Amino acid sequence: MGVADKRVFTVVNHRVDKIDALALACGTAQFTDDVDIRGLLTGRILFSPHAHARIRSIDTRAAKKVPGVLAVLTHEDLPRVRHTTAGQGYPEPSPYDTLVLSEKARYVGDRIAAVAAETAEAAEEALAKIKVDYEVLPAVFDTLAAMQDGAPVIHDEDDSKNIPDAKHNICAKFDFEVKEVEWFSEADVVVDQWYKTQWAQHCALEPHVTITYFDGDGRLVIRTSTQVPFHCRRITARVLQLPLKSIRVIKPRIGGGFGSKQEVLLEPVCAALTLATRRPVKIELSRKETFVSSRTRHPCVIRLKTGAKKDGTITDAHMEVYCDNGAYGAHSLTVMMCSGSHTLPMYQAKNSRFIGRSVYTNLPVGGAYRGFGATQGFFAWESQMDLMAEKLGLDRIEFRRKNYIRSGEGSPVFKAMGEGREGIEQKIGSCGMDECIIQGLEAFGWDERKKRNQGQTGAKRRGLGCACLMQGSGIPEVDMAAASIKMNEDGSFNLHMGATDLGTGSDTVLAQIAAEVLGVTVQDIIVLSSDTDLTPFDVGAYASSTTFISGNAVKKAALHAREQILKVAANILDEKPEDLDLKDGKAVGKSGRSCALSEVANTAFYYHDQHQIMGVASHFATSSPPPFAAHFAEVEVDTETGQVEVLAYVSTVDCGTAINPTLAEGQNDGAVLNGISYALTEEMRFNAAGAMVNSSFRNYKIYSAGDAPPFKTILIPTYEPDGPFGAKSVSEIGINGPQPAIANAIYDAVGVRLFAPPFTPEKVLAALMTKKEEKAPVSAE
Repeated sequence: MGVADKRVFTVVNHRVDKIDALALACGTAQFTDDVDIRGLLTGRILFSPHAHARIRSIDTRAAKKVPGVLAVLTHEDLPRVRHTTAGQGYPEPSPYDTLVLSEKARYVGDRIAAVAAETAEAAEEALAKIKVDYEVLPAVFDTLAAMQDGAPVIHDEDDSKNIPDAKHNICAKFDFEVKEVEWFSEADVVVDQWYKTQWAQHCALEPHVTITYFDGDGRLVIRTSTQVPFHCRRITARVLQLPLKSIRVIKPRIGGGFGSKQEVLLEPVCAALTLATRRPVKIELSRKETFVSSRTRHPCVIRLKTGAKKDGTITDAHMEVYCDNGAYGAHSLTVMMCSGSHTLPMYQAKNSRFIGRSVYTNLPVGGAYRGFGATQGFFAWESQMDLMAEKLGLDRIEFRRKNYIRSGEGSPVFKAMGEGREGIEQKIGSCGMDECIIQGLEAFGWDERKKRNQGQTGAKRRGLGCACLMQGSGIPEVDMAAASIKMNEDGSFNLHMGATDLGTGSDTVLAQIAAEVLGVTVQDIIVLSSDTDLTPFDVGAYASSTTFISGNAVKKAALHAREQILKVAANILDEKPEDLDLKDGKAVGKSGRSCALSEVANTAFYYHDQHQIMGVASHFATSSPPPFAAHFAEVEVDTETGQVEVLAYVSTVDCGTAINPTLAEGQNDGAVLNGISYALTEEMRFNAAGAMVNSSFRNYKIYSAGDAPPFKTILIPTYEPDGPFGAKSVSEIGINGPQPAIANAIYDAVGVRLFAPPFTPEKVLAALMTKKEEKAPVSAE
C-alpha cells in the first residue's frame, strides 16, 4: 500500500493541537477588524422600515451637509446590475434579483442607502437626515399564500433574471419522480403529514464586517469575514463593473459563519463607498442588523406522504417542500434541493417523488445555514419514521435498520437532484450506520432507560427519541479546490490554499494531511489560506466540502512535492526513489541511510539541478460520499408547565477517517448543541407589519455552554475510498438530529406529537391540553 492510500498514520487521525489555538487563546489572532488603517471611514447603511414599498424619491442633500460625511449613496449612484448575493460556483443557480441598493424595499431591513463618514456619530446623523418618500405596497408574509393568484408580486421588475414564476413569487422549483409500481398500491399503511420549521439566525460570534481600501498600486483590497473569498471577488467585480484583476480579497481569521458568510452582502456596498471617497471604509453590522438584514435559515412547510408494508418495507416516499426564501432568492434552489437530496436516499423506496418550491415573501432573506435544507427535511422524515413504525406496530429502531441505504447501493435521487443541474449517479462507498446504531444504543443505555421509564406517574414524564441521518461531502462535479506546497531550506513547507477556515480547524486538518504525506510534523507546515492574490482557487467553505475536496487537493499537492523530494534524496543517498520513504523529517532508504529534508532542500537550491521543490494540484470530485449518524435523546417533560429538558444525548457519527478526532468531535458537539437550541428555543418572530420583534440575545435565546445538557459524540471509523486518507465530512450532519430526536422523545414521554418546532413550553402545554380535551367525555348537552 502506497503513501496515497495508507491506513496506518503518524499525523492523520491523531489529536494534534489546533494550529491557531494559542493565538486565539492569547487574543493575538487577527480578525478582519484587528488592523489599524490610516484614514479609515465609518460606513453605515439605511434600512427600510417597510416590508414592501416603492421609493418615490430620496433626498440626500441634508445628509451630505453633515460635517465629516464624505459620501451618501443610493440606487441612483450605483450600476444597476442584478445579481445574487449567494456565494456559489459560477453560474450561480440562484436568481439574479438583487441590487446593491434598490429603489424598492421588499422587507423590513432591506438596504436603501449607504453613508461614509469620518466618525460613527456623523454617519448616524447623516442616516437620520436622509428623507425617503415611500409608496407603501401590500405585503405577504405567509409561505403558501405568497404562491396564490392575487398575492402581492414581490419581484415585478423586468430586469430580474432566472425567476421561474415571478407572478406567483416562486424563485425556484423542481419536480422529480421515479415510480416502479402504482403509488401506494403495495402499501399496507399510509401516513400523510405536514410539518413546518421556523426562521433562525446563525448567531456567529463575530458579526459581519468588511474593510475596503486601495493599495499602493490602486487596486481595491477587500478585507472581509467571508467563507467564499473567490466568489466574493467575482461577484463584487461584476456588481460594481470592475475588472476582476483589480480586486484582491483577504480573509483573515473568522469568528464563525455557519453559512451566513457564504453571502456577499457587505463587500459591494463597502467597496462602492471606497470608490466614491477614495478612502478606506469599514462596515460592521450591529447584532440587530445581523439578525434582520444578513441571512436566516429557510423556514419550510413540508408534506410527507409515505407508505410501507406490514413487514416494514417502505414502498412510497412522496415529499413536498415549500421553502420561504424571504425577499430575495439567495440559495433558493440549493437549500430546497438539499431538503430532498440528502433525505430521500436515506431510506430506499420503490416510488419516490419530490415537489419543491422556494417562495418569495416580504420577510428577511433565507441563505445557507449549517445543515442546508437537510435539517428541515430530516425533522419531517425522522418524525415520519416514528409515525410509520407506530402504525405498523414495529420497533422504531429496527424499522430504520431495515430500510436505510447500504454500502454499494445507489439511489435515483443522486442523479436526479443536483445543484441547479442534474446530479451525479453514485453508489455508497463507506457506510457505518449499523455501527452508529449499535454503539449509540449501548453508550446511551437505551434498553435500561426504556425499562426505567415504564409505568411513570407524576407530573414529570421521561421519554426516548432517536433519529438516523446522512449528509454529503461537497457537491460532485461542481466544487473544486487547489493547493500549492513550497519547500523551504530548513525542511519546512509553506502550504497555500484557497480553503477557508471559519474557526472549524480546517487549517489544522489540511496541514495534517500534508504532513502525513511529507513525513513531517504539523509544526513544519506553515499555512496561508484564502487570499485571492496569494493562494490558489477554492470555491470556499460550504457544503461540507473542505476536508473532502480541499483535503484531496492538499494531498495531491503534497504527493507532487514528495515525488520531487524523493528524486533529490535519491541522488544524495545513491538509492532509487522508489526505495525511499519520508518520515521524521528525513528521507530514509531501505539500506537505513538517511538525509534530513533540510539537506534535500539545500541540495535542490544550491548544488544539483538547482530548482524549487514545489507541489501544485487541483481536485474536484465525482462523488459526494455521505457521512452517517445516529442520535439518541432522553427528555423530561413537565406536564404542568410544558417545559422540556434534555437529560441525555448521544450522537454517533461515521465521518470515515477522522483526520483530527478532537476537532471532529468538536464539530459534531457544536452542531448537536446548535440543533438542540434550534429544537427548543430559537425562533425569529415578526409582528403584523413584518418587523422582527426579538432581534437581540435578550429575546432570542440560543443555548450556551452553560445550557448544554449531558451529551456525547462517538466517532465510528470507516474508510471512504474517495476521501483523503479515508475521510468524509463531519461539519453539518450533527445539526440534523436534535429536532426529530427530541420531537420523538416528547411523544414517547407524554403522547403528544409536535409538528412545528421550537418545542416551547407554550406549544407543549397547548398540545397536552388539546389531548386532554379530546379524551374528556362528551357532555350530554
